[in-house]
Amino acid sequence: MKFFWIIPFFLLQDTEAFLMKNAKVKLCLQASPMNGDLLLEDCNPESDFQDWSWQGDSLMNHGTQSCLSMVGANRVQTSLCGSAGYTSWDCSNSLLSPLGSSQGYLVANRKGVALNSVGGLKAQWQDVADRSVCEEKAATAEQDRYFPAALASTHVYDHTAGNMTLALGIGQEELEELLWFFRREDPSTWNYSVLALSVVALILGLLLLAINIVRNRKRKIHVYREAVQTTQQAELEAKQALMPVQEEYSPAELRKQEPVLQDQRSGEVVVHWKDGTVTSLYTEI
Repeated sequence: MKFFWIIPFFLLQDTEAFLMKNAKVKLCLQASPMNGDLLLEDCNPESDFQDWSWQGDSLMNHGTQSCLSMVGANRVQTSLCGSAGYTSWDCSNSLLSPLGSSQGYLVANRKGVALNSVGGLKAQWQDVADRSVCEEKAATAEQDRYFPAALASTHVYDHTAGNMTLALGIGQEELEELLWFFRREDPSTWNYSVLALSVVALILGLLLLAINIVRNRKRKIHVYREAVQTTQQAELEAKQALMPVQEEYSPAELRKQEPVLQDQRSGEVVVHWKDGTVTSLYTEI
């Protein structure tokens, strides 16, 4: 039953968020993640620190997970939702004022925002579609009616058992776990982790590339040396094969054979034996 609410929670996460743009200066309200200050910056739908949503009568910033609160007489900043500085807001005709207080309206000024009793365009807040933030509150309340178990612990009385249970069979602890799981947290840690992994992967890739280049060079040098040795060995074998022929027909032996050939008569057949003697095939009778 817990997973039945995953899809509604996921869809409501983005549909509830909206930008708070001042009707006068045309800048959007942005929460600072450092000290809770509020700034007026150019509208950026991609920034979580400019995303706001209604949580009942409170305005929560999705980037800091803190609520718009009144500090002092006319100062406004973000603080933890449910803390001592937690403030509920009344919204009427695009004007935001602290609920149950006469401090004035949320007004844009040069330093950012503050509370002022003077209304006008500087006190009117809209979304990027120039729709009043009060309409966003009404739309959120309408959605809450369709998903009561996702935003509050609605109990019914069981007459048979005499115990308090949730209408859909979800316990209070499970509901709080779901609410915490689907809150939008600061993605800086995830971004830094991905960046670090990318750097490690880049360094590892360069290291493997360098190792591959060195191994290819060594392999080419080894192949070249083997080819040179093979060539030299073939030349040496060829020279050794020619040496017996040169020794057998040396110039000295040829000079020794010349006198014998000179004494040979016409038509005489001479036999040259292996022991070096030369005789005539046919002796004279």
